[in-house]
Amino acid sequence: MADEQQQQQVQLRIDESKMVTTYANTIRTSTTTDEVVLDFGMNLPTAGPDGQPALLFSVGSRVVMNWSGAKRLAITLGQVIRQYEERNGEIVIQRGPEGGADAGTTPHLAD
Repeated sequence: MADEQQQQQVQLRIDESKMVTTYANTIRTSTTTDEVVLDFGMNLPTAGPDGQPALLFSVGSRVVMNWSGAKRLAITLGQVIRQYEERNGEIVIQRGPEGGADAGTTPHLAD
């Protein structure tokens, strides 16, 4: 009888009525002792003040998570990427000039 109560199924309902879909080619992370902050946005090529090429990081969305949620996200993303690469081959992350990251990444910024 106790086993039956522990194995009850909970139905998950997903409400997408307030969802907004955006595209991001860049993510910036920052952290506190309690939270992980994820800023999603676009790296946009522009000219710097000296006329040299530069990138403008235009933040479109911010997601703040506790550390448990961030770990679940990391595990889930790892599984999704592994499945994709098993079907389609390795995802190659290109590097920009001087070994820096390409326009799709930004450095981790810790608070």
